[in-house]
Order: sequence, then C-alpha cells, then structure tokens
Amino acid sequence: MAKELAFALINPYTLRKSRTGGVISRLIMRTGLDLVAARIFCPNQELATRYATMLRGDDDVEPGTRDILADYVLRAYSPDPKTGRGHRVMMLLFEGEDAIRKVAHAAGSLTQCMGSGETVRDTYGDYVVNDLGQLIYVEPAVLIGPTRASVKRALSLWCEFTDSCGGLADFSGDIFADPSRVQKTLVLIKPDNFRFPSSRPGNIIDIFSRAALRIIGVQVHRMSVAEALDFYGPVQKVLQEKFRDKAADVGCKALGEALGFALPPQIHDLLSEKLGPLYGDIQFYRIVQFMTGLWVPDIKKADYANEGGQRCLAIVYKGEDAVSKIRSILGPTDPTKAEPGSVRREYGQDIMVNAAHASDSPENAEREMNILKLGRDKIRQWYEKHYA
Repeated sequence: MAKELAFALINPYTLRKSRTGGVISRLIMRTGLDLVAARIFCPNQELATRYATMLRGDDDVEPGTRDILADYVLRAYSPDPKTGRGHRVMMLLFEGEDAIRKVAHAAGSLTQCMGSGETVRDTYGDYVVNDLGQLIYVEPAVLIGPTRASVKRALSLWCEFTDSCGGLADFSGDIFADPSRVQKTLVLIKPDNFRFPSSRPGNIIDIFSRAALRIIGVQVHRMSVAEALDFYGPVQKVLQEKFRDKAADVGCKALGEALGFALPPQIHDLLSEKLGPLYGDIQFYRIVQFMTGLWVPDIKKADYANEGGQRCLAIVYKGEDAVSKIRSILGPTDPTKAEPGSVRREYGQDIMVNAAHASDSPENAEREMNILKLGRDKIRQWYEKHYA
C-alpha cells in the first residue's frame, strides 16, 4: 500500500489547556505514523469562514456533525472580535500507509466521547447534551480529514494561508504581568526520540508544559550539515580546549607502553598541542552526526546545505523568564546529574543523547531560531508531494 498524507489540527482550546503533548503522543503512538511536518497557524476571518463552509458542505464528513463542526470552527478559529487577535491552531502532518484512516481512528468520533481514553476525543474532547438530546457544548480537541478527497481539499485551503496566517505566532497583544521579563526560547526535541514512532516527543512536551509558557512556533526539522556547524559552532573551540589534556594523556600512555619507557613532559605538551584540537573536532563531528546523520569529513562542502537524515521537533516557547524556566525543566547536560522529573533524567541516555536542547539565553535563542529559519513553511511541500 502506498504512503498517504494525513493531517490533524490541534484546536485553540486544546493548546491553551496545555494538552498538546498528550494529543501528539496519542496520535503518534496509536497510528505508528511518521510526524513529518508541523506549523502554528493563527487563522484570519477568511480562513476560518472558508474552512467552516468547506466542512458544512463536505459529503465525506459524517452528516450529523457537519454543521456542528462548521459552527465550532467559526466560533473557535475566528479572530477575537474585540482585539482582532487570532487564536493559535497547530497543524500536524503524518505520513505512512493507510494514514488517513489511522489518524481518523486515533482521533475518534465527535459524538461518542465516552471518557474511556481510547481516542484523543475520549480523553480531551467533549460532546455534552441535555436530557432531550440537545447539544449543549462541544469541544472536538482535534479536527481531521476522514477521506483522501477531504484531506486534499482541506490542505489545499490551508496552503493558501500558510504564509499569511502561519509561522511564529508572536502576538504583540499578549498580556503578561511583567512585559520586561518576557522572552522567547527554542527547544529541540532531538533525533533519539524519533528512532521509531512513540509517545516520547509528546511526553517531553507534556513535561515542558509545567513552565506555563505559550507555544508560538513548531517545526519538524531535518538539520543540514551547514546548519549544524553553525548551530553548534560555539561548542567546537570549547571541545578543542577540553580534550587537550585527555588526548595528550592517552597518547603518552599508549606510546610509553609501546616504547617501554615514560615519555618526557615536552612530548606531553607537543601531543596536547597537536592532538587536542583534532580530538576535540572529532567529538564535535559526532554531535553534528547525531543531529544530521552525516559524518562531516565524508561530506563535500557543496552538499553541506542539503537536508540531513535525522529528524527533530523544534518548538518556540514565549513567556516570562522563558529561558530559565525551560532550562530548569530540561535539566543539566549529563542526565545522571538531572533531577527526577526533568526531561533529561526521564529520557536522556548520556551527555550527547540527552533527549532535548534548549537555548541558554534570549540572544542564543534568536541566533538558533534564525539558523533553523523557523518561520519557514514546510506544509506546502508535503501537500504538493502527495496531492498536487
């Protein structure tokens, strides 16, 4: 069976209630599909109205729910009538065999939210009726496309607005107790969490939700060698210095054992000068390889800009003291030294394979976001691959 592309829209209320991680966990774990793209949208009135109209007239949507979903979109997706500010919606794209049916099954029925936790809507959705069976309240948690034709129509519409309504939802109208303390910070959920479809990426997002920050940007990213060299560039000199003595110690020991005598101090100094930077570079290249799947010395410079083979999930958080809050929840580089309940203690393996990266300052966050071009659209390219 050929691979399909399916989507899920995480609704504004679900995002505001920090249920994002749980939804992502269930969609990945219960479908076994690859998460290939993600983007934050703030629908304008035209997008909200046209999407509602599409749902109302979509013969592939269950007849009894068309008007309910259309009315919901008009209410939840339209900009605030008082402030004009848009509401955040997170689009997720999944690829794999039978993807559309699997996503629909994982999302569950709108009208049969049994509270059992079997589907996303069982856990996070609401469909409340009175004693007469009349609808009182509905919250679908996510919106999906039930058929290939429905998915194609919906994605075609959202692609029209991916530039004007998608990207970083950095609202100037956000209200904070102390605006002077508001920061943006970048989190990378690293490739070790995407070795196979699992709940790990969503679980990590759930842990970060303790920071009470707003997710304003998200992107599935495959880092190129050029991006990795730039992103981790400041670490290279640190590693060259850090491993000077270690390289000299190992070299002197090996040579001394081979030659049968202790080497004089000047040989140690010489090895430190010559081997230290080389050894540091090798450690640096291992970091790049972990993030890209590519070994730098084997790659032609002309190919540095090509997309790498490893996947990570980039998330931009915004709020008061965002950098320190996220770093505290992340934990130190060495997972064995991290506090219980921190991301790295729960999901880290060692100093390099340590689950996630987080910016260490607002300035570095800005630098790292610019390197990865987090406002860049990747939704359209996946739509064109499958449906154009």
